[in-house]
Amino acid sequence: MKTLLCPSRLIGRLFGALLLTLGLFASNAEAASGAWAETDNTALRIISQTDATGDGDSVTLGLHFKLKDHWKIYWRAPGDAGFPPSIDWDGSYNVTDTQIQWPLPERFSILGFETLGYTDEVVLPLIVKLDQPGDTLALKAQISYLACADICIPYDTTLDFSLPAGPATPSAEAHLINRFETLVPKVIDSTHEALDLNIQTVQFTIDPASDGDRGTMFIAATSNTPIQAPDAYIEGPQGMAFGKPKATVTTNGDQAFLEIGFEGLKAAQASFDTMPLTITLADAPRGAELSVFATPATSDTLALFQDQTPSAQALGPSLLVMLALAVLGGAILNLMPCVLPVLSIKLLGVVGHGGGNTRTVRLSFLASAAGIVTSFMVLAAVLIALKSAGLAIGWGIQFQHPWFLVAMALVVTLFACNLWGFFEVHLPETVNEIGTTTTHVHGLGGHFMTGALATLLATPCSAPFLGTAVGFALARGVGEILAIFAALGVGLALPYLLVALYPTFATKMPRPGRWMLILRRVLGFALAITGVWLVGILAIQVSDIAAMLIGAILVVIAITLYVHKRLHRRYGRMDWVAVGVLAVLAFAVPDTISPRTEIDHSANALKGLWQHFDQSALAQQVAKGNVVFVDVTAEWCITCQVNKALVVGKGEVYNRLKSTGTIAMQADWTRPDPVITQYLSSFGRYGIPFNAVYGPGAPDGIALPELLSQSVVLEALDKAGGGAMALSTTRGE
Repeated sequence: MKTLLCPSRLIGRLFGALLLTLGLFASNAEAASGAWAETDNTALRIISQTDATGDGDSVTLGLHFKLKDHWKIYWRAPGDAGFPPSIDWDGSYNVTDTQIQWPLPERFSILGFETLGYTDEVVLPLIVKLDQPGDTLALKAQISYLACADICIPYDTTLDFSLPAGPATPSAEAHLINRFETLVPKVIDSTHEALDLNIQTVQFTIDPASDGDRGTMFIAATSNTPIQAPDAYIEGPQGMAFGKPKATVTTNGDQAFLEIGFEGLKAAQASFDTMPLTITLADAPRGAELSVFATPATSDTLALFQDQTPSAQALGPSLLVMLALAVLGGAILNLMPCVLPVLSIKLLGVVGHGGGNTRTVRLSFLASAAGIVTSFMVLAAVLIALKSAGLAIGWGIQFQHPWFLVAMALVVTLFACNLWGFFEVHLPETVNEIGTTTTHVHGLGGHFMTGALATLLATPCSAPFLGTAVGFALARGVGEILAIFAALGVGLALPYLLVALYPTFATKMPRPGRWMLILRRVLGFALAITGVWLVGILAIQVSDIAAMLIGAILVVIAITLYVHKRLHRRYGRMDWVAVGVLAVLAFAVPDTISPRTEIDHSANALKGLWQHFDQSALAQQVAKGNVVFVDVTAEWCITCQVNKALVVGKGEVYNRLKSTGTIAMQADWTRPDPVITQYLSSFGRYGIPFNAVYGPGAPDGIALPELLSQSVVLEALDKAGGGAMALSTTRGE
């Protein structure tokens, strides 16, 4: 009997809804932003990180520029031409001081002239000190800036902006400001021990033939994570010009050597002995800034720079290396705990082909692999769109949104009901499809959907090498993101590709029989457990009542499909109409029930161990001589829970975390949190699990691998507490 909507089509539409939910949170409430001031080529406005001033002594705003194609504005030190934006705050209320923060610029090289600036879009973060904390802020900003393409046009505009008094909750524009705040170089202190990326040497030579006017600056930098594409911008005496660096990087990426030509020293009547330089070292998206007096180059320095061979010039890990790591990370992802529910589908796909022909098996598993790779590409496209919109991006962030969890729970429920035989759908597991040639119009589509489901259920997990590859991709452009995510898809699809390459592995399985029906029911319960897990996350994100309502709806859907089978489809289309109505009700529940105001960890086995994560307190605790263990977790991250169950909550690690002088902080990312997102991005990470250890020996943090072990954590705790010798290991992957 025909139905109003066939099951495979319903599952396909629900899967499409999953992808749409990734973009739902892009629509925001009223933004804390001022009106746009537009010209023919530019537009700018003032935006706020919070909806009100709060009770602190400062607020973070942003000067938001949008530029037409090929137009640019300039950095604070524009180079050989141009001038930077400037702001006059005359007429503003409740302002004592303002500071512009400058994200890393782009370099423009034209006919030997070097300039620095921004294209497309940029936000200059503004730190505004308040005269009367807690009071309303009213700004009148008179802004002058230069925009250039083939011609240059100076602009002057006045922007008015006000921020009311009240609690400083994150605004709709917070993600956009955070995105550019992460690109502001970190200031290196006098000990050179504040950052992952450090400037160790700033020395110079003078060309004897230039009469003291020209020379070369030698800058040596170190890093605890591989340097990719170093650049340096030098701010010196008025009238001096500094060229584009010639950069070499050691093979393992831990050191960079930059030679920069300069001229105008004599004309500027300056001396490096009395005039400090400001060096900005860039390795996008990170940067470091140092104010320093350059010294004459020593023979050791000159020898060190001369010894840099072409083999050292590979600028950190290449894209090919990262693609290989992505394939490896995707393959390892098959073994991670959150992918275990998908193993039921994979296992059934293999045993269900027992006695089938080789061509059918090969096509079926290639279709599943195509579903995985295509899903990764769609996920990459959505992340690219969100990144372009200035929103937070990361691995597995869709699990932070209730609509996605509801959609996943519905799909898993339908898959389980299909395995139990409540309805038939053209999936690779269907026994009567095996060995036929007429089923592949629908059958291959079912295989494709199986691969897509495998991808979506895999995203709450991270794996060794996966975090490195994703961090590399999301910090770069569209091409790198698409390439890395395609490689991740190939890695996750490797089991399917291997069976497609050697189909006899499946065809030599026993022919389907009664044992197959029993296996289907068992594996259906495995998927049902996955559904219970998803509903459990909803209980934490929204409320217990919402989770119970959604769980009840899923049970009613299963009962409806069971009755549909027992009554031999007597009611025809009405059964699927009922399922559709119930699905709509499930999606409506999260918006109807008010979400929790905070996440309760009272049931956690480690109750009493954790303090709430406070990034501002890390330096204070380290200054007191304490060691701090930071755990970034989420209820939907199964690998996080496994780490805590098998490592953090057991043995010597647990005893150390409870001991005097050691503090355990936990940051919960179950729901979106811009502070946690920014913290992760400061380490080049875009997914969890993530753990770091701070201490006197590692003030900038030791980043731990995704999978923890007792020895790894204990070694990091020892290094963090052991003094400055441990610095070379900080922020290592």
